[in-house]
Order: sequence, then C-alpha cells, then structure tokens
Amino acid sequence: MGRSPHRAIGDAQLILTSPGWGLTLCLSREKATLYSPPMIQRIGSMVTAVFRRIVPDPLVIAIALTIGVFLAAILFGQFPPEVAGPIDRSTWLLDSWRGDAGLWKLLDFSMQMCLILLGGHVLAEAPMVRRLLSHIADFPRSAPAAAALVGLVAMLLGLANWGLGLIGGAVLARETGRSLARRNITVHYPLLAAAGYTGLLVWHGGFSGSAPLSMTTAAGATKVLPEGIVGSGAITPLTSTILSPSNLLITGGLLVIVPSLLWLISPRPTDAQPISTFLPEQDPQTPVNPTIETIPDWLNHSRLMTTLLGLGLLAAAIGSTVHSGVDRLGLNDVIMYLLAAALLVQRSPNSFMTAAARAAAGCAGIIVQFPLYAGIMGIMVASGLVQMLTSGMLALASPATLEFWTMVSAGIVNILVPSGGGQWAVQGPIALTAAQESGVSTSSMVMAVAYGDELTNMLQPFWALPLLAVTGVRARDIVGYTAIVMVVAGSWMSLWLLM
Repeated sequence: MGRSPHRAIGDAQLILTSPGWGLTLCLSREKATLYSPPMIQRIGSMVTAVFRRIVPDPLVIAIALTIGVFLAAILFGQFPPEVAGPIDRSTWLLDSWRGDAGLWKLLDFSMQMCLILLGGHVLAEAPMVRRLLSHIADFPRSAPAAAALVGLVAMLLGLANWGLGLIGGAVLARETGRSLARRNITVHYPLLAAAGYTGLLVWHGGFSGSAPLSMTTAAGATKVLPEGIVGSGAITPLTSTILSPSNLLITGGLLVIVPSLLWLISPRPTDAQPISTFLPEQDPQTPVNPTIETIPDWLNHSRLMTTLLGLGLLAAAIGSTVHSGVDRLGLNDVIMYLLAAALLVQRSPNSFMTAAARAAAGCAGIIVQFPLYAGIMGIMVASGLVQMLTSGMLALASPATLEFWTMVSAGIVNILVPSGGGQWAVQGPIALTAAQESGVSTSSMVMAVAYGDELTNMLQPFWALPLLAVTGVRARDIVGYTAIVMVVAGSWMSLWLLM
C-alpha cells in the first residue's frame, strides 16, 4: 500500500495517507490516530464551505427575518375587519411590533442571558475551575475524540438544564481547543465549537424542557390550553413525557449518535483551523499580588465580600430548588448558582469585576438581537401567522403521521420564533386540539412540539450568540456542522415518531 506523507505538524506529528484505501493515519510521539474515510469528512467540509459562503452574520439574519415576517404578515395575516389595506395593516403591525408584546417582550430574558454568559465567563476564569477544565480538556488524545467528548458533555449538561449546556459546552470547547494546541494535536476548532452547541439539541428532552414542565400541573396547563381541555386528561406527568420510554429511547439514542457523528466528520489535520485563528492562546488574567495600602484596598482584594455574597446567593438558590424540586429548576435558579459559584471561586471583588468586564463584551449580540426576535414573535402572533402555519401543516397529517408533522411545523416555527416557552404558548393549543380530534395522546404531542423546537436550534443562530461570544467563532463557521447534526438527529426522531 503506497503511503505519502502530507506534512509535519510542528515537530510531534506526521500525517500519512493512503489514497487507495481512503484512510488517514496521524502518527505522533504519543499516539496513532486513524481518521475516518475521506468521503464522510468531505461531506462535512463541503456542507460547511457552502454555509460559510451563504450564511450571513446573526444580526443580518435577524434583520432579514424581521423584514420577511413583516411582509408576509401584511400579505397573508389575519386582521380585524376594520384593519384593511396595506397601510392600515402596516400601522397595526408596527404597533404590535414595538409594543410590550413585541420588541420589549424579551427584555427580562435578555438580561438573564447576559448574566448566564457573564457568570459562565467569570466562573471559567477562576484558577480552580481552569484546573478542572484543563483535566477534562486534556482527556482526549485526538481531534475526533475531542469533538465527540465536547458534544457528549454539552448534551449531558443540556439535559440537566439548557443554560448549563449552552455555557458549559462553549467553555469546554474553548478549553479543549487550547489544551490540544498546547499538546501539538491539530484540531478543527470550529467543529469543537459546534460540538459545544449540541446541548441545545436535547434540552427539551431533559429537566428544563418548557413544554413538558408546563403540563405537569393544572395551573401550568391552563395558561396554554383551550377551555374544556384541562379537565379531560390533558395534565401529563413527567413519567409520560421526559421520563417516558419513548423519550428515553429518542434522547438516549442522540447521546450515542451525535458524538459518533462528530467523530466521523472531524476534518483531517491538514484541513483543520486551529484555535489560534479565532482566540488568543490564553485569556488575560487578574494580577495575583495587588498593592494593598488601605482598608478599602484590602476589602477590594480579599475574599471576604465575594464569599459573603456568594454564600447568600447559594443559600437562596438551594432554598428555591428544595421548594420547587429539581425538575422545576428555572433559569433564575441557574443564574443564582452560576453567580454564587463565580463569586466563591474568584479571589476578590476586584478579580470578579475584571473578569466580568471582559465577559460583558460578549453580550453585545444578545442586547441588540433579542429585541428583534421578540418583535418577530409579536408580529407572528398578532397576525395569526403562527396559527396559520401550524394548522396548515397539521392539515396534511393523518392520526399515524400527526406527531411527525407536528414536529416539522414546530421546527419551522422555531426558526422564526426561537423561544421554547413562547412557542409552546402559541402552538400548544393548536397541537393539543388536533391531538384530541385525532385520538393521539397529549403526552405524545407535547414531546412532538418539543422535538421540533430543539431540532432546528441547530440552524437558528439566536441561541448560539453566547457560545459565539465564548468561543470566538462566527455563526457561519459552525452552522454547516450543526446542519449535518440536525439532519441526522431529525432522521432518528422521525423514525420513532412514525413508527
């Protein structure tokens, strides 16, 4: 078998290929890694190259979606009888767009996302956390294994809570990229970042899924269900949704399929873009030995104040969890845990604020774009586009295919209205009414909407904004890989929904 060395990577690796057999062997002082056949890698590289050329930055996508949804609402929306003509419709839509149910609907949520990003950054920059991340990041011995590990950890964290999966996967992807660079192991860093985003592919199947959790009590169900349905078996315990055998099979299968896929599509070292292309080798660190001359200096550079506040937040978070239950862990609880941990592990108020100032730069995309998506949501709800889209898709379904078409419609709606809770409030009544008419169980329809919502997160850059800020990559760098993950995951979900 003829072998031809491509090139040396540093002084530690040698890349050998076999054109006849379609295999790539990476030799180094520590290991020999066999890469998958080039056909699988080429598919990943080709899809990514196409998306890199055609996908604009997230802000451009948000603006384009706003304009497109506005025009679609004028042409096809449902309006009160007194609202006739394009000008009246435009005025009416602008009122809904800029009102409290439009642009400003997600202001609280925007601050929550900024605090998650800030807390995760500050926590990750603490010395003891860096050491822990380094141990995990040092575990993989090859680029394919690194992509698979980051994806698996991000998904496991996403099942616990979507916020943890998002920020935890992003930080682990970044630190794994740095660890591999230190060990002269060449990895395609955008694939690591894409792997860190896969927690958003499974979150609805875990303990922070908006739709399943909202249906466990009558109080939660009455917020979204039409009158008359709540008392007729619509309440669904977690054993019928998140903990059901079907969800355990579908979500558990993704925990095997997605890391395996990330391993297979990992580009060869000769085609890889290292982390140095996107980020500096290390983040700047807080000075270790500051000058202390006064009592205010001592308070600013000691652990006393951060420890007191951190313990207070931790006690509040634990109390909330004990009172509500782990399965009701909310976004505010996650933020309290993150900030408490960040305060307790940082050296001082000064080091905390220094790290927080660096993290705040990554909030710009969230602050600007979240109001735009809230406006899109307001237009679609006010004009009836969400109801029309969902009802039109469900009209294609038979009782045997209702769950599948519900998932498809939910996936499309999620691209335009990327909010799990907001989407369920709008689409839930339509989906559950169709379930009743078709004799399909409520729990099945709840999970069908949930699967569609989480599936197209792999195409929607809205949720990726915090990850992009942490990892330093652009949306176009990762969306090709996440699109491949979406297609494979969607095929797996569809298989079981149609059976």
